[in-house]
Amino acid sequence: MDRIRIVGGRELAGTIPISGAKNAALPLMIASLMTSETLTLENVPHLADVEQLTRILGNHGVDYSVNGKRDHQNGNGGGYSRTINFTARDIVDTVAPYELVSKMRASFWVIGPLLARMGVARVSLPGGCAIGTRPVDLFIDGLQALGADIDVDNGYVVAKAHNRLKGNRYVFPKVSVGATHVLMMAASLARGETVLENAACEPEVVNLAECLNAMGAKIHGAGTPTITIDGVDQLSGASIRVIPDRIETGTYAMAVAMTGGDVLLQGAQPDLLQTALDVISQTGAEITPTNEGIRVKRNGAGISPVDVTTEPFPGFPTDLQAQFMGLMTKAKGKSHITETIFENRFMHVQELARLGARIHLSGQTAIVEGVSKLKGAPVMATDLRASVSLVIAGLAAEGETTVNRIYHLDRGFERLEDKLSGCGAVIERISG
Repeated sequence: MDRIRIVGGRELAGTIPISGAKNAALPLMIASLMTSETLTLENVPHLADVEQLTRILGNHGVDYSVNGKRDHQNGNGGGYSRTINFTARDIVDTVAPYELVSKMRASFWVIGPLLARMGVARVSLPGGCAIGTRPVDLFIDGLQALGADIDVDNGYVVAKAHNRLKGNRYVFPKVSVGATHVLMMAASLARGETVLENAACEPEVVNLAECLNAMGAKIHGAGTPTITIDGVDQLSGASIRVIPDRIETGTYAMAVAMTGGDVLLQGAQPDLLQTALDVISQTGAEITPTNEGIRVKRNGAGISPVDVTTEPFPGFPTDLQAQFMGLMTKAKGKSHITETIFENRFMHVQELARLGARIHLSGQTAIVEGVSKLKGAPVMATDLRASVSLVIAGLAAEGETTVNRIYHLDRGFERLEDKLSGCGAVIERISG
């Protein structure tokens, strides 16, 4: 099994191209199920989750073709930028089997497009990262509000819509990005108007709405808590660009804040993660938007402790919580990190402690007492974001750190070792 070896203590300097957002690419890919015409997605990242979802969509009858390999023309520093064409001319199977869905939670979202287009779907209950139960109740309740008949049978959600879904008003009892994606897609082909209240406002939701509108949907208010969808009879093909990955942007910004140095995050959009950038600035890093992206600089001064609480967008993202904890392990003082989105997202604490971090858990809050130095050690990734927090800590630790079980990293970070080593980090992948 592959692992990553890091020798810490190097400042980062140079340019890191920001890839397309995984969390935007996945729902956009799933939207291809909603039309018999071709959906073209630009700036698709090369990630394990993207490849897995491509296989799942293929099981339903979606054909795909890839344009472009390394792209030296678009100013991304030779990054791996791909355009992928998805065509679901005929849905050959409305069943999403356990052996596929269990490998990636987002694949459960096919239930919305399949139900809207075909009137029936049988989708296995999902798997994914072990960061809490993350139940699918909101998905089921929302689809039932649109007129779907739903049963759970032997671990599968069986959904039927007789004579199309019907528009309705639905109030999310809690903000859910995934359920907002699914209901927005399903309502696009429903009869009549649907109003979604307390909807997720994340940029990835806006990206999907832009895609669906380009396909002929009538969606208004995406990016606000109230989204209105006027259902249409059918959708057409379209072309849309995947937004830059705000989580990757925040991760590398924190890496620079941790190690010191001066890095341009090329192609990053500040408005996608302004709260996180403000927090990173409070730690002592200098954040400067430029025409090319975001420049992050820290001159070697100490890291200031900052308290954060994870919140839905536009608040501090839960997907940056682990990385920020890694940064706070070397802050000059005590910080409090409160997790409100997922109930089991502190599994990285024990591994950070192996590097010398001092962290105490109190319910949903981690109290991090900064130390003057971390020391390299073998550590193990427990989920996608936790794994990269260990990389951030390892970049600043004395000696050698080995991160094991890095298949988690490959799910969400494109060419991480190449991007960091290109800025002076001593980091390599070791196979086997």
